[in-house]
Amino acid sequence: MKSLAQQFLSDQDREKIIQTVREVELETAGEIVPMVVSRSYSYPMADVIGGMAFALPVSLILSYFIGAWLWIGNQNMWLFLGILTICFMVFHQTCKHLPWLKRMFISQREIEEEVKEAAMVSFLREGLYQTRDRTGILIFISVFERKVWILGDQGINTKVSKDQWDKIIRMITNGIQQKNQAAAICQAVKEAGQLLKTHFPIRSDDQNELKNLIVEQN
Repeated sequence: MKSLAQQFLSDQDREKIIQTVREVELETAGEIVPMVVSRSYSYPMADVIGGMAFALPVSLILSYFIGAWLWIGNQNMWLFLGILTICFMVFHQTCKHLPWLKRMFISQREIEEEVKEAAMVSFLREGLYQTRDRTGILIFISVFERKVWILGDQGINTKVSKDQWDKIIRMITNGIQQKNQAAAICQAVKEAGQLLKTHFPIRSDDQNELKNLIVEQN
C-alpha cells in the first residue's frame, strides 16, 4: 500500500515538478528542493486519547445494557473493564489508521512544532546547508498535518523576508485544499526562483548540487 507521501503526487505530477525545478534553476545560482513526507511525527498520544475518548462512553452504554440483560449484579465493574479494554483496542487502532480522525486529537501547537522540527532535520540530513553559496531552499510538505514549511540557507535568509516565504506557503496550502497540489508546488517553485534570481543570478560555472524533488517512501 502506498504511503500518504506517495499518494500525494502522481508520477506525472512528480515529473512536472522536477522539470519546473530544472527550468527555474537555469536562471539562478540557488537550489530549490521540494520535499514531501507522509508525516512529521507519529503522534502516539493522539491514538491513546482518541481511543479512550470513544471507548469510555461506548463501554458505559454497553455495560449498562449487557449487565441488565445478563443480570450479573455486582459483577458489572468487571464487565465494564472487559468491554472498556476491547473498545479501547478497537478505537485506538481506528484512530491510528484514519488520519482525519487522528488529527482531531492533536493540537495545532504540537503540529506546528513537529513540522518545524522535521523540516529542520530534513534540511540538515539532505545537505541543503552544503551548497557552494549557501543558497539552498527546502519546501517541506507534510501530508498528514497538511502543513508546509520553507527553510532557506544563510545566504538566502539575509535577502528574503519571512513575509515572502509566507506568501509561497499560502500558495501551496491553498492548492492542496483545492486538490491541485502539483500545480501549486510548481508555481511556488517559480515564485521562489524569482526571489533567488533577483539576489543570486546564475553563474557560468553553476552546477545542480541537490535533488530536484524528494518524496518519502514510507
